[in-house]
Amino acid sequence: MKRFLKITGKIVGFLVAIVLVFVVYIEVSYKRTFQAPPTGITASRDTAVIARGRYIVKGPAHCWTCHASKEAIARQGNDPGSTPMSGGVEFKTPVATFYTPNITPDKETGLGRLSDEQVARAIRYGVNHNDHALAPFMMFQSMNDEDLTAVISYLRSTPPVKNEVPERDLNLLGKLISRFLLEPNLKPDVLPAVAHDSSSVYGEYLVQAMANCRACHTKRDETGNFVGEPFAGGSPMETETGTFITPNLTPHATTGRIYTWTPEQFVQRFKLGKGPEGSHMPWEAYANMSEQDLKAIYAFLRTLKPVDNKVASTFIPRAVEQTN
Repeated sequence: MKRFLKITGKIVGFLVAIVLVFVVYIEVSYKRTFQAPPTGITASRDTAVIARGRYIVKGPAHCWTCHASKEAIARQGNDPGSTPMSGGVEFKTPVATFYTPNITPDKETGLGRLSDEQVARAIRYGVNHNDHALAPFMMFQSMNDEDLTAVISYLRSTPPVKNEVPERDLNLLGKLISRFLLEPNLKPDVLPAVAHDSSSVYGEYLVQAMANCRACHTKRDETGNFVGEPFAGGSPMETETGTFITPNLTPHATTGRIYTWTPEQFVQRFKLGKGPEGSHMPWEAYANMSEQDLKAIYAFLRTLKPVDNKVASTFIPRAVEQTN
């Protein structure tokens, strides 16, 4: 018996040692570096370029809805899109706590300490100034050079705000994902410049390169990779009040959320600029979009392959979740 216990103890000790070595290995190696190719993007001072960037940031790309705190947005009053985007907004996930960066041109805590190239690489490739992969929250990789230049030009023109933002806080699972699974897309499918009209072609560009519709309305795994049918919904988003489930945007006759909507109804819904409390849908930002652009998005969504994916409820209150 003593011999058995002795052998068992050695085995357990050996296994514990292996686990400890593995944990240490993850701790020292999860911050992988990636060499993203240059974009050649430089900011412009042209007023038309800056105006285009302002429209993108305040409207379809809805940058301020994540890079400005709710308190700051509330203080801004009737023009929430002009709230200083000084970051620091906390997002808790099962693998990490993320904080949105300060994207004002402050030279100590914001974009002022980064070059145009470094900012462009972060947006297009998902690689930060330290060459580390960023979490794939936003799908801006397809944005063409013209609009990427406009966005950076506008961000450079905004007032600087000093706000030091904490680094992301990864748990062990997050570090495992970062070490073995999280990789940036260094060869993104950059879409060509197209006419700004109400066609489905321009609508596809808005959806794929700016509005981020696919990112929320398509199921994803823990690493951010898409695993569901595009735009078919069913992706859960937990909040303090409950869980929102994104609806099916494909034109399926029985399960498509907007199948029966007319272009005018689609535009009208977005122009309301309001949604359920706690919803991740940036209604206020999308309300800043032009009627032409909203009709273009509608036209593109009508061209999608219909997917039969019934989303029974788009919101489950916290009280209901706790009783199940």
